[in-house]
Amino acid sequence: MRLRLLVVSLLSVSFLGALDHTVVSTSLATIAGDLGALEQMSWVVVGYTLSSTVLLPVIGKLGDAIGPRSVFLTSLVAFLAASVLCGFAPDMGWLVVARVIQGATSAGLQLMSQTILAHVTSPRERPRYMAVIGAAFPIAILIGPVVGGLITDYWGWPWVFWINVPIGLAALALAVVVVPHIDPAPARRFDVAGSVTFTISLVALVLAVSWVGDPSAARAAMVCFLTAVVSFAAFLLVELRSPQPVVPLRLFRNRTIAAGLALSAIIGIGLFSVTAYLPTYFQMAYRTSVTVSGLVPIATVFGMLVSNLVTGWMASRSGRYRVFAISGTMLAAVGLFVMALLPVGLPLWVPMVVMFFVGVGTGAFMSLIIAVVQSAVPKTQLGAVTASVNLVRQVGATVTTAVIGGVVATGVAGLLPGGLDIATLTPQLVHAADVATQAEVAAIYTSVFAPVFIGLAIAYAVGVVAAVLLPAGRLSEEQPVAVDAQPLPA
Repeated sequence: MRLRLLVVSLLSVSFLGALDHTVVSTSLATIAGDLGALEQMSWVVVGYTLSSTVLLPVIGKLGDAIGPRSVFLTSLVAFLAASVLCGFAPDMGWLVVARVIQGATSAGLQLMSQTILAHVTSPRERPRYMAVIGAAFPIAILIGPVVGGLITDYWGWPWVFWINVPIGLAALALAVVVVPHIDPAPARRFDVAGSVTFTISLVALVLAVSWVGDPSAARAAMVCFLTAVVSFAAFLLVELRSPQPVVPLRLFRNRTIAAGLALSAIIGIGLFSVTAYLPTYFQMAYRTSVTVSGLVPIATVFGMLVSNLVTGWMASRSGRYRVFAISGTMLAAVGLFVMALLPVGLPLWVPMVVMFFVGVGTGAFMSLIIAVVQSAVPKTQLGAVTASVNLVRQVGATVTTAVIGGVVATGVAGLLPGGLDIATLTPQLVHAADVATQAEVAAIYTSVFAPVFIGLAIAYAVGVVAAVLLPAGRLSEEQPVAVDAQPLPA
C-alpha cells in the first residue's frame, strides 16, 4: 500500500512540474501585455528552460550526496514559493527571476521522482512505475495549453501559477509521509568547480542557440558559442581530475549507459524538437486553421502516452527491454521518412496517423531507457546517471529546435515569391490569398520540411544502431534491501 501511495505522490508532483511548463504557453502574451513588456516575453520561457536544463547534473549529484528525499521535499517547497511569487509579479524582471526558480525546482521534482523510484523498486518492477511517472509529460502537453487558456480567461493569469499551491500542498503532505528516507552516498567533497564550469557552458550554449536565428543578436550568439566551448573544455579537465565528479565520465564506458544516453538524446533531437513547428507546417502546407493544426501534435503525443504505458508494463512482465528500443526507433524512423514523402493535398488524417505511429515508436522506450540505465549503476550514483539521461534529452531538443527554426526560416525566405515577406507571413494572410498563392506557399513549406523530416528520420536510424548495441538480457528481479513497501501485483 505504501508503494501505491508513493507512486501517487511522485506522479502528482511530476505532473505539477510538467504542467507548469505547458500551461503558461497559452497565457504568455496576456502576461507580457499586462506587465507592459512584450519585447521581453521570450525570457519567461528561456529563463525556465535554462534553469531546468543546466542544473540537472548539480541536482542529481546533490541527490546522491545528501539523499533524494531531502532534495525532493526542498524542491517542492521552493517550487510552491516560486509559484506564489510568479502570480504576484509586478513587472517582467520579477517574473523572469521567479520562473528561473520554478524551472530549477521543477527539474528537481522530476529528477528526484525518478531517482526515488529507482531506490525503492527492483529493476524488473521499475519500467512499469517509471512509465506511470513518465506519463506526466505527455498528459501535460495534451491538456496544459487548454487549462492555461481557461484559467487565464476566467480567473486571470496569476492563477496559472497560484493553482499550483493547493495541489502542491496536498502532494507535499502526502510526500512527507510516504517518501522514504534513503541513505546518501558516503560524504565526499562536492565538485564545485565541475558544477560551475558545466553550468556556464550549458547556459552559454542554450543562449547561443536561442539567439542564433536573430540577426540583431548574432554577435552575442557567437560570444556565447565561444564561451560554451571554452567552459566545456575546462569542465572536461576538471572532471578528469575530480575524485567525485558531478558528471562521472567513466560511467560512459559502460555500453548500457552509453547506448541509453544516445537513445535519450535522440528522443529530444528526433521528436521533441519538431513538435513546436508542426502546427505552423500544417497551417501552411495543409491550409488548416490554428485549432485543427493542433490535432497532429495531439495525435503524436497520444501515441507516445499509450506506448509508454504499454511497453513499461510489458517490460516489467518479461524483463526484456532491448526489443522495445529497437522496434520503437525503427517505427519512428520509418514514420518520419514517410512524412517527408507525403505529397501536398492529402487529407489531414493521413499525417495524423503517421505521426501517431512516430509517437508510438518514441513512447516505446521514452521512460524504459531511464530504468535500463539506472539498472547499470550502483545506488550511490543513481541521481547522477538519471540527471545525465534527462540532460542529453533536453539539450538535444533545445539545440535541434533552434537548428530547425533556422532551416525553416532560411528555406522559406529563399523560396517565397515576390510580394510575400516572411517577416509578415501568417497563416491568416496565406488563407486569404488567391488559390494559386496558397498552393505555392503550401509547396514551399512541403519542400522545406521534407529534408527536416529526413534528417530526423536519420537521427532515429542512428537510434536503431544504439538500440542494437544495448546488451541483451533481462532486468533483474532482485528487491532493494531498504524498501519499506511491497510491489504491486503483476
